[in-house]
Amino acid sequence: MLNLERLRVLRAVAATGSVRGAAATLHVTTSAVSQQMGRLEREIGQRLVERNGRGIRLTDAALLLSEHAGALLAQAEAVETDLARYRGAVVGELRLAAFATAARGLLPAALRALHDRYPALRVHTAEQEPDVALPAVAAGDLDLAIAQDWPESPLAVPDGLGRTGLVDDVFDVALPAQHPLADRPALDLAELADADWIGWPAGQLCHDWLRRTVPDAEVRHTAGEHATQLAFVAAGHGVALLPRLGRDPVPAGVRFAAVRPAPVRRIFAAWRSAAARQPAIRATFAALRAAARP
Repeated sequence: MLNLERLRVLRAVAATGSVRGAAATLHVTTSAVSQQMGRLEREIGQRLVERNGRGIRLTDAALLLSEHAGALLAQAEAVETDLARYRGAVVGELRLAAFATAARGLLPAALRALHDRYPALRVHTAEQEPDVALPAVAAGDLDLAIAQDWPESPLAVPDGLGRTGLVDDVFDVALPAQHPLADRPALDLAELADADWIGWPAGQLCHDWLRRTVPDAEVRHTAGEHATQLAFVAAGHGVALLPRLGRDPVPAGVRFAAVRPAPVRRIFAAWRSAAARQPAIRATFAALRAAARP
């Protein structure tokens, strides 16, 4: 009988191309990955890994087994889902990843609610961007991911995943308290055509979105954390477009104004379709949605 946990390790090695990459994906040590691969080799009686320069490569047998492993793991998950529904208990372990704002704005309250109501459920969380988290859910390394996109730029999710919206998160413009427009309750982005902007580093989804939303913006400073962006705004170094979720606390030297029309991003949860009926996933989604309510 093939060990499912070892098959997950093999899938992670195949997906990342290395033992180190698999260890990072699974949040275990490289030694643990190597041990599981060794045990899987003994289990099937064939070599799975060969040296390739300073790295490794999977043998043909390993690649074949990895292809079948996806279907085996999906079927096992479907069985576990049906058993969990029959049992009806929210128990076991759940692996969840969220991008930074959702991790800060949703997870603390949601995890507290889950702990209070379902003490037998153990949730493991990680902060990950959607381009990492969604493939990890598809591969079975995570159970659920919180991701973001925009109505005008929808994010494709891997095959086999379902998605359900959590909240539409509105962006406001943050201005220094001494800015001439700081006392306005709402304004058009065109009124900030000559402003210096504070944005996100290149490579982040929000960086690309800001470039689309304010194409002529002169981005003078970039920071991945909203708290850092707000510190720059408070010091008078520019203006920023920031979402309402997870931006507290706001420094005293910052004023917010609504934007006309209001920019909105969609925050959603994604999980494998085969696991959608699992009580633990349904309970976790309900807690996340409750935490997302204004």
